[in-house]
Amino acid sequence: MGNKLYVGNLPYTVRDGDLEQSFSQFGAVTSAKVMMERDTGRSKGFGFVEMGSDAEAQAAIEGMNGQPMGGRSLVVNEARPMEPRRPPRSGGFGGGGGGLEHASGSA
Repeated sequence: MGNKLYVGNLPYTVRDGDLEQSFSQFGAVTSAKVMMERDTGRSKGFGFVEMGSDAEAQAAIEGMNGQPMGGRSLVVNEARPMEPRRPPRSGGFGGGGGGLEHASGSA
């Protein structure tokens, strides 16, 4: 198990310091970050907390997952590596044109 935690279903008012304070009861918090929208500066409703050790991280999961915060039940689990983003599926290469190019010359 790693010591980096995903924290979801956060109230939009929660900030980094609030996360750090909430999780510090389970051990040393080495970082706490609420993810924010780049354009609007508004919270995305999730963040990450890094605990000092795996044991502290496990205690934080057990202690915080499902707990109410600002009228919401938190989702806390081990953070997984971010999956690579796929390029948007639009135009260009790869077919999908429906074969219209070939139909024009046959009459």
